[in-house]
Amino acid sequence: MKPAPFDYVRPRTLDEAVQALAGRPEAKVLAGGQSLVPLLSMRLAAPSLLVDINALPDLDHVRVDETGVRIGALARHARVLADPEVRRVQPLVSLALANVAHPTIRNRGTTVGSLVHADAAAEMPMVLRLLEGSVDVAGPSGRRTIEAADLYVGPLESSLHHDEIAVEAFFPTLPARTGVAFEEISRRHGDYAMCGVAALVTLDGGGAVSRVRAGYLSASDVPAVVDLTEPLAGGITPASLEQAAAVALTQLDPETDIHATAAYRAHLVEVLTARVVTAAYQNASEHTHQSTQE
Repeated sequence: MKPAPFDYVRPRTLDEAVQALAGRPEAKVLAGGQSLVPLLSMRLAAPSLLVDINALPDLDHVRVDETGVRIGALARHARVLADPEVRRVQPLVSLALANVAHPTIRNRGTTVGSLVHADAAAEMPMVLRLLEGSVDVAGPSGRRTIEAADLYVGPLESSLHHDEIAVEAFFPTLPARTGVAFEEISRRHGDYAMCGVAALVTLDGGGAVSRVRAGYLSASDVPAVVDLTEPLAGGITPASLEQAAAVALTQLDPETDIHATAAYRAHLVEVLTARVVTAAYQNASEHTHQSTQE
């Protein structure tokens, strides 16, 4: 199937891009196109105008400092994944990106584009929420920052206005004494996950669990994050992990589709919660042990 007819512009400045969007409420922004183009081809989206931002300057950056990672709107997944400083400052970004589709897709797709596409089955929107990051957007009224907790408002729906362009994402640095882990299960490597879990486990100065949060793929209609600190505060044991998985399921809503039943997804939530939280706890313990020896 071919896309419905649309107009096309390739602005050279951010102001020109914003103006083009402001004049056409049905317009869409084109960056990597790995989500948008298939929707166009299947006529699941029919914008009157495509605003191609690939000629805009200074939006392909990946900047890392001790506060975190800043990723420009035109930075491709592959570039972010290959950056050793990203891996050092915020390893969960790298762990998740390694599971995004296939190398060919990562070479073209943009991390910021994935974030604002707002797919609850995609890795990066969940990671942004779990890490309590943010997205900077530019519009007719200037630039504003949207916190991750406020970004996702419905299935495939973000809180960006139709005349705003996401220009940068921010992922905060990993806190001290914190470990991370990520795992997803799909029918084939590179497919959307039937279920996926990422976890952050933070220990106090004595090595006890002080905070646990987990993010979930394909288990809700929006990117989902659950605080599991209460059931795990007494320690990581088979019983506490089982309780944590039960808590997670009370806040998730797995659904049946052509890839998996709701019951199977719920089972994966239970299995992956225990497995990933345990791995994140071990990662935190290793980091804490190393820091005490330095």
